[in-house]
Amino acid sequence: MALVCALLRRGSVECGWRNVRARGLTQAAPKPGVNDNEDISKKFVNRNPRNLEQLALAVKDRGWATLWPSKHYYHRLVFRRSQHHVYAEVFSHESSVPVLTCSTQEWAVKKELYSTHSVSACRAVGEILAQRCNEAGITHMVYKEIPWSFRTEAVQTFWTAMKEGGVVLNEPRRKYI
Repeated sequence: MALVCALLRRGSVECGWRNVRARGLTQAAPKPGVNDNEDISKKFVNRNPRNLEQLALAVKDRGWATLWPSKHYYHRLVFRRSQHHVYAEVFSHESSVPVLTCSTQEWAVKKELYSTHSVSACRAVGEILAQRCNEAGITHMVYKEIPWSFRTEAVQTFWTAMKEGGVVLNEPRRKYI
């Protein structure tokens, strides 16, 4: 380091086979006031479409008042149990195709479980889906269950696993500005 400083003070730096003048390596400073990076574009494109959802400013489709389940959400969680498997899906308000899914039909989940439709399977599906939601950036969603099926131990265990996984199972109130 001391050698380089001494060569720079003398005015020449050895670079390979030839000597290069140190003054030739410096650049002139840009003129003040002329900077293309400070110009503001007239056209604004939101590169993060979920940003308005996270700020609770995006428009929610209200749907009809008598519609079940209601359409007043950004993301909706659906939990189903069949005779053989447990399914959990997250739907967006825009489409009927699930955004995220998890079920005991997946081989990685199935091979770790003793039974694919027990209460422990519901807990495992809840933990895995909560992790996938956090990785996808979906932290708030609506979960509406029919009251008499919500009382079952399997649904309560799934709900608890989702909450412990860091997912809030209600959405913030929409801000009207």
